[in-house]
Parts: sequence; structure tokens; C-alpha cells
Amino acid sequence: MNITRAKDITAVTAPAEYFVGAVSMEALHRPDGPAGTSALRVHFEAGARTNWHTHPEGQLLIVVAGEGWTRTAGEAKQVIRPGDVVWFPAGERHWHGATATSAMVHVAVQGSVDGQSAVWQEPVSDEDYLG
Repeated sequence: MNITRAKDITAVTAPAEYFVGAVSMEALHRPDGPAGTSALRVHFEAGARTNWHTHPEGQLLIVVAGEGWTRTAGEAKQVIRPGDVVWFPAGERHWHGATATSAMVHVAVQGSVDGQSAVWQEPVSDEDYLG
């Protein structure tokens, strides 16, 4: 068993090349090798979101605070709120983040293949975000 104490979890600024707006994240769990499951708590300020991306092993989101939006390519944008659980199958192109007026926090759980847990793509345009 390995327990990470809350006092030992630190937030870092999310990489600007993968996010639009102010985003911070806390690593809750990291795999020991090139394959495994990671978990992050991600804080999005109002208007912030991920770039379009996919996950080789899929991704599970658990919304814990605020209100957010998410969208899978070719589908309508969806509102997500605390307690909502979202599953993106492997390879599904999507984005997620806060709404334009509310911050949002979610826990993201994803597997990795050969050390890669996400395939990052272009930023989400304001048109796609607000539409």
C-alpha cells in the first residue's frame, strides 16, 4: 500500500501547449512504468479548457466542483456538474474544461501505452468552445 498525504500533493501550472486559459493540476497517482493508470485533479478557471485530444486507453472524468463543458468531435457540447462521471473510449477525439462563467474541477483517470496517456492536438477554437 502507498498513501499520498494531501499535504504532499502540489499543484503545477498545466502545460500551455495543451490547454487554453488558466489551468492547474495535481498528480494524484502516477504509473511506475511505461504502462499503467494515472490520476490527476485538474482545476480550470472560467473559460479554460483542454486542446482537442484522444487517449490510447480511454479516460474517466469525475467532476468534483463547479460547472464545465465537454464535447466529442461531431457531437453537441454537454454540460457537466459535480458528481457527473464521463467516460471517453480509447481514441475518441474530445475536449473538456470550465464554462465561460464558472470554474470547474475534475479528477481525470487514464491509462498509458508506452508512457503516453494522451495524444494532444490543436487548441479548441472559441467557436467550438462557445458553440
